[in-house]
Amino acid sequence: MSKLKYAPTPPPEPVITGSLEPGPKKRGRKRTKKQYFTPDTDAAIKEYLASSNQEERDNIFARRIHYPFYKLAENLIHTFKFYYTEVDDLEDLKHEVICFLLEKLDYFKPEKGTKAFSYFSIVGKNYLILYNNTNYKKKKAKCDPTAADEDDGVLRQLGRDERKQDIKDFIDYFTEYTDKHMFTIFKKAKDRRVCDAINTLFKRRENLEIFNKKALYIYIREMTDVDTPVITKVTKILRKKYKELYSEYVETGYVKV
Repeated sequence: MSKLKYAPTPPPEPVITGSLEPGPKKRGRKRTKKQYFTPDTDAAIKEYLASSNQEERDNIFARRIHYPFYKLAENLIHTFKFYYTEVDDLEDLKHEVICFLLEKLDYFKPEKGTKAFSYFSIVGKNYLILYNNTNYKKKKAKCDPTAADEDDGVLRQLGRDERKQDIKDFIDYFTEYTDKHMFTIFKKAKDRRVCDAINTLFKRRENLEIFNKKALYIYIREMTDVDTPVITKVTKILRKKYKELYSEYVETGYVKV
């Protein structure tokens, strides 16, 4: 499918098709938050993957998948503040994310039980982390490091010693391991949301302005919309895994991801 078919402009909302029956109406206060990744999106992705006809695939993507991918890209950019970009308009960045997600569609395996929203959220976020960090480094290389820190409120340590470099290398291993095994370690979706948020903070640790534990808990809670006890539970599990993997790293110099 040609990427040029989808210009960097907001796509129309998807046309719901198929035999999805609406559920019974619930009484009480109406929710104003509109879901963009719906059961029809999951159904459309399965239909897309099952088809070998490119024209049919294009039609399914344009009518039922493009808009959810657009909203997902938009939410990832603003939720995690991926604003170090080479483009002048964020619509162009959203378009790049959509193209990347489109390239990864055939790698998604719904038969394994993974939810499409979770899979593409992680894939899109990892793409933006790499994109964001690459552009930050380019920006910093073009100006005085102190000035870059003052402009962006980013605390950077220069001249790190060997011990700090080892920790940095290990955390890179740890985040890669966590991304790969998240669905094995955590069976519940809300636990994975917390794990994903914590792992994102690890990846963006050098850009963080907050180091207070309480503030970090509040930040994670806002990102995931889960209660503090869930965050505490997931943190304990990750802390245990962190210690196990660090012991492996000290003994071997690497972590088997």
